[in-house]
Amino acid sequence: MLESAQNHSVSDAPDPAELERMAQALEASGQYRVLRKLEPLPSRPAPTGVTLRQGVILDVETTGVDPARDEIIEIAMVPFTYGTDGEVYEVLPPFQALRQPSKPITAEITRITGITNEMLEGKVMDARDLAAVIAPAALIIAHNAAFDRKFVERFCEAFSAKAWACSMREVAWAEEGFEGVKLAYLAASCGYFYEKHRAASDCEATLELLRRRLGSGRTALDHLLESARKPSWRIWAENSPFDLKDLLKARGYRWNGDANGLPKSWYVDVGDDLREAELDFLRAEIYRAPDFTPLMKRITAFERHSGRY
Repeated sequence: MLESAQNHSVSDAPDPAELERMAQALEASGQYRVLRKLEPLPSRPAPTGVTLRQGVILDVETTGVDPARDEIIEIAMVPFTYGTDGEVYEVLPPFQALRQPSKPITAEITRITGITNEMLEGKVMDARDLAAVIAPAALIIAHNAAFDRKFVERFCEAFSAKAWACSMREVAWAEEGFEGVKLAYLAASCGYFYEKHRAASDCEATLELLRRRLGSGRTALDHLLESARKPSWRIWAENSPFDLKDLLKARGYRWNGDANGLPKSWYVDVGDDLREAELDFLRAEIYRAPDFTPLMKRITAFERHSGRY
C-alpha cells in the first residue's frame, strides 16, 4: 500500500514542460498573462573580443530608513561579469549575511522582510568579508542606490571608493514603456515573480531585469552603463524665495532638510548637457540676477548616490 501511494505521488508530480506548454497556451489566447517564478540565472560565455568587467548587485535590509540611526540586518551581493556591450555573462556565487542589531527589530520590520529577531540572534557581519567581495568590482549596482549606499558606506569604508549606479533611476524605464520603477512592478511587467523584500532574492530580480532586452532592443544594463558613465551636476538653489518653491518643485528640485552638512536648500541633479539651461532658469525665474552663479558640484559614479555632495 505504501509503495502504491509513493508511486501515485511521483506520477502526480507536475511535468515542467507540460506546465510551460499550458502557460504558453494561456498567453497565446490573449486573455491571460502568466508570471513565471524567477529561477537561478545561468551564465553564458562572452563572445571573442568583448571587454569584460565585474559588477556587484547589492541589496540591504535594515531596521529603518535613517542611515544615521538605523542598522543593517541583512546584506546580499551577487557578483557578475558584464561586457561593455551591455550584456550580462557569468553569474558568480552570491554572498549573503545576517547581522544582529543593537536592539530588537520591530514587528513592522519583520512583517516587511520576513526576518525575525530569532533569525538574527548571534549573527555577526564582518566588514572585511564585504570588502573582499567587492574588491574586483568596477561597479556596484543597487535598486535605489541612494538608500543602500549610505548604509553600507557607514558599515564598510571600502564601498566609498567604488563607482555606483542605480537600476531604479539610471535606466530609462518610462521611455521603454514602463509606468513605474519599483522592483516588484518591473519584474511583473517582465513576466516573473520572486520572494520580495529579502536581500538575496531582490539581487537576483535586479540582475534579471538588467539582462533583459527591452522594447528598444537595448538591455537595461546598457541603459544603466551609459547613464553611469556620464557626469552630472548637483545645483543648489540656496536662499531662493519661499514663494517660488512650487516652481522649483515642478522643475524637479528636491529639498534637503537633513542635518548632513549639506545646504538646507532646494537642489537638482542635471546632466552635463543641461547645466547651462538650468543656470539660465535660476537666473531668469528664481533670482532675477543675470550674473548669479549658484553652488554647484560635478558628480561622477564615484560620488553619485552617496549623500556626501
